[in-house]
Amino acid sequence: MASKTYEGRIDPSVGDTQKPKPNTAVNLRGASLAGDGDGDSDDADGDDHDEEAPVAFASNVGSVDKKENSKKPKKKKKNKTARRAALKQSSPPRVLLSDLFPPGVYPEGKFVKYENTSRITDEENRHLNRFDDQFLNDYRQAAEVHRQVRQWASSTIKPGQTLISIAEGIEDGVRALTGHQGLEAGDSLKAGMGFPVGLSRNDCAAHYNPNKGNKMVLQKEDVMKIDIGVHVNGRIVDSAFTIAFDPVYDNLLAAVKEATNTGISMAGIDVRMSDLGGAIQEVMESYEVEIKGTMYPVKAIRNITGHNINQYIIHGGKSVPFVKNDEQTKMEEGEVFAIETFGSTGKGNVRDDLETSHYSKVPNAPRVPLHVASARSLLKTIDANFGTLPFCPRFLDRLGLDKYLFGVSLGNSSF
Repeated sequence: MASKTYEGRIDPSVGDTQKPKPNTAVNLRGASLAGDGDGDSDDADGDDHDEEAPVAFASNVGSVDKKENSKKPKKKKKNKTARRAALKQSSPPRVLLSDLFPPGVYPEGKFVKYENTSRITDEENRHLNRFDDQFLNDYRQAAEVHRQVRQWASSTIKPGQTLISIAEGIEDGVRALTGHQGLEAGDSLKAGMGFPVGLSRNDCAAHYNPNKGNKMVLQKEDVMKIDIGVHVNGRIVDSAFTIAFDPVYDNLLAAVKEATNTGISMAGIDVRMSDLGGAIQEVMESYEVEIKGTMYPVKAIRNITGHNINQYIIHGGKSVPFVKNDEQTKMEEGEVFAIETFGSTGKGNVRDDLETSHYSKVPNAPRVPLHVASARSLLKTIDANFGTLPFCPRFLDRLGLDKYLFGVSLGNSSF
């Protein structure tokens, strides 16, 4: 998948994604565009309302030698729980999430109530009662991993860092917190990266991941969309935020944040995509940005969309536009959606550009004969380690593969 670059003015752009409520759709952000905010924050780094994870305890206090202290006054026994040392997430994040939540039950995210409460139907309530607990817990675990890694990333990313170091720092955090390094066959399919980290700067809207040897360095004047995917058992949390170091872009970030929150609040069973896109566009295009004394209207991007997400499949087939159109497709019960919004000071269109860094197998694609041994071997590796999850060349490098680019090009039609 090639990166998406805005047409017209080469101006910064931002996108936004957040996590919706379970009975509506899980708000994720993914391989479409980056965004500002995550559905539970109001500040630029997307973590103003993030709370500290509940404290868990581990027994690591030694016992008292009774013989040595037999003549001394007895000390009052302390509660066992009080004697345990509190575990907190490290920086960079490396503490296994299950150690912070020993029962294996993960916290709920933010619930966004419908603005039109009369539309909460009996059908929807019945489906909510039928939700599978494991389904929700997998999503909540992935969301908590995402939150903790995102919180660290948004507070530590600074100008002067290379895109490679930023991407690897995020990826290492996700793998450490899920407890799956992905170096053995099948391990990445249990939990880990939902897709390669997107680090898209300025006029590059989405899907840019630095390949091996990339020398790009984050600059103070950059606007960068950071798109992170985390999965647990194929349940993919897809959410992004935008960072900018120049306050001139504050209005641009505010536009996509409010537009995304509008999309989340309107999402639900039987909602038409066209109505959702129209509401997002109305909010987005009510903003303007002043750059060097000139006012630019914020435009909603027309040819890239949000999407539904299936298990192990980041793009499930349904699209959520950011603009009003004639699409009559509806959201249905049990579906999971990434509500993504992208605003630009350019023409409001994107085109494929730059190098390709995202690859994935097309689900249920017809088999194409591969006559080159290296291509067949590569496909076996992809099946064993990623399945239909997106990956990038650096992920293949971690597995010890080399000279795989020819195989990728041959298999591109069948992936």
